[in-house]
Amino acid sequence: MELKWIEDFLSLAETRSFSRSAEARAVTQSAFSRRIRSLEVWLGTALLDRSTYPITLTADGRQFLETAEEVVRLLTLSRADFRARSDGAGLPVVTITALHSLCLSFLPRWLGRIRDALGPVASRVLPDNFNICVQALVEGGYDLLLTYHHPGIPIPLDPERYPCRIVGRDSLAAVAAPRGLVPDARGRLPLLQYSRGSFLGRLAGIAQGGEDAPATYPVHTNENSMAEALRSMALGGHGIAWLPRSLVEPEIRAGALTVLGREMPMDIRLYRSAERHRSFLDEVWAVAAEDPPNYSDAE
Repeated sequence: MELKWIEDFLSLAETRSFSRSAEARAVTQSAFSRRIRSLEVWLGTALLDRSTYPITLTADGRQFLETAEEVVRLLTLSRADFRARSDGAGLPVVTITALHSLCLSFLPRWLGRIRDALGPVASRVLPDNFNICVQALVEGGYDLLLTYHHPGIPIPLDPERYPCRIVGRDSLAAVAAPRGLVPDARGRLPLLQYSRGSFLGRLAGIAQGGEDAPATYPVHTNENSMAEALRSMALGGHGIAWLPRSLVEPEIRAGALTVLGREMPMDIRLYRSAERHRSFLDEVWAVAAEDPPNYSDAE
């Protein structure tokens, strides 16, 4: 049994709509339905009367609702208590979930800017892929989400419940070692690609259709979608990789990688939950809204 199943049930008990609750929980409706069904299987009873519209709770569902509310309340209080004792040694704490590449290239400087503005700050960071980061924010485990944004890929968060700030700029660049790539008979160069459906992979797909993008054919797929692994492959001369400019700026400056074609601009966005309020978090949010620096030299 997973805590998110209980949180899903509480959302459904409030909205009485699978589609609205799935949207609020930032998952597809089919995935949300499977999680609700998994909870019912684990409990051994039907919680919902699906023959009515809107759906209603069964007698067991109404009984379990009280239990679910109390379980989530107690777990939330325990988590807050443990974190208050373990985080920060008395310092104000900010918790952030962010894409792996942003944790390497952007987050250290951005946290430095926050500390310059607000004084000593303790931080706890979860680096992960896009879907896990969104889930971590929605489930309330983290204060802030740091991610790339491009208008071609909507972020599955309700802007009223999860407002955002632009805190930086970057670009996605096709890079390769300066020598050694041999085109095929059609003039295409070998491509190092992300896993299908991954967030950076979708961004790269948009960039590959852009003006002056090099013609490529896939030779390698990195299944964990970490840009750092593709950077190593590109440095080894294995092919072209579409990577955040900020991640490979040192290698570009040193001549170890060269940029091929036009780069695709991206925003760096910071998200928070509108329902999560702490005075210090509000101060961080206010500082984040100031003029965003450009952490890429692509312009």
